[in-house]
Amino acid sequence: MYVWARLARTIATAPRRGSYVMGGESRLAFRCLPTDIDANVHLNNARYMTLADLGRIDIFVRAGLVTLARRNGWAPMMGGLQSVYVREIRLWRRFEVVSSIETWEGTGVIGKHRFVLDNGETAALIMTTAGFYDRTGRRFLDIDEVVAALGHNLQPRPLMEAERMFMTSHQGLRSLAKAGGAAGLPVDKSASED
Repeated sequence: MYVWARLARTIATAPRRGSYVMGGESRLAFRCLPTDIDANVHLNNARYMTLADLGRIDIFVRAGLVTLARRNGWAPMMGGLQSVYVREIRLWRRFEVVSSIETWEGTGVIGKHRFVLDNGETAALIMTTAGFYDRTGRRFLDIDEVVAALGHNLQPRPLMEAERMFMTSHQGLRSLAKAGGAAGLPVDKSASED
């Protein structure tokens, strides 16, 4: 189930958080609700992705990207993500999703979503890559074009080692998916034998 009430709240309260500046953060506060949990009574893995969506939406709204995309016929699209879970978020626990645009390279933006417990500890970290598809031009836009269209004269910082590793892994998995999903992977024949 999508988090429609949380989405409405995020959009309605975006003006209070001011404009998003590249290099800044989006901070959204939540509590782990009964609709968020799995059989282990903690935030389920799918909900992390959904709440990270809200962090991206908050950034896109506050940066003016939603308005710009609608006006130009652009569609923001996720390329992929990688997540790690280091501490559980138990039922009723308060936490924040701290989201940021880290940098960009070519047609890809690298984002980060950190799930922070009420005691300051990190519970999970998600790295994402996304882009903007120009439906009229039938191409992904160079992110420098998007930044310029927002009226900014910004240069991306070089990728850090962790970001480079993430993008290398992402490209490898993307190639595997385009090849049909099984190329280069070992096949476990015992699973299909009776």
